[in-house]
Amino acid sequence: MSGFKKFLMQGNMVQLAVAVVIGALFSDLVTAFTAGFITPLIGVFGGVPTFGDLYFEVNGSRFLYGQFVDALVGFLLTAAIVYFFVVLPMTKLMERFASEEEATTRPCPHCQSEISKAATRCAFCTSEVAAETPAAAPAAGETATAATGS
Repeated sequence: MSGFKKFLMQGNMVQLAVAVVIGALFSDLVTAFTAGFITPLIGVFGGVPTFGDLYFEVNGSRFLYGQFVDALVGFLLTAAIVYFFVVLPMTKLMERFASEEEATTRPCPHCQSEISKAATRCAFCTSEVAAETPAAAPAAGETATAATGS
């Protein structure tokens, strides 16, 4: 019993449980957004399509392909909403934070491999390269062009 308790209390298991619960709630949120805003918006342009009652029969067996089409349309709408309202903004935000961090590597001028800014020799092509030093910040009251002598 203690092994099972230890298994349940592991960090990854708790995180996974929280992720599943939040995922289910997020799914409900996206479904409500789709039903409340996106589907009526589609209806403005020519009616809300419903395929749930469509089927074909073969030897008395009914194949309800309309339910599949409804589920597919719902999936595509949900995927588009998640992409445009969650994934894309988060990607832009992560890119902004990544660009604010100072890069620690640079391309080698000879072979274009990524090397450290402080390197004096490329680890890939063994060419000698000048170490890159950070630019000195201008003194208080001094402009950047005056500090560089331009």
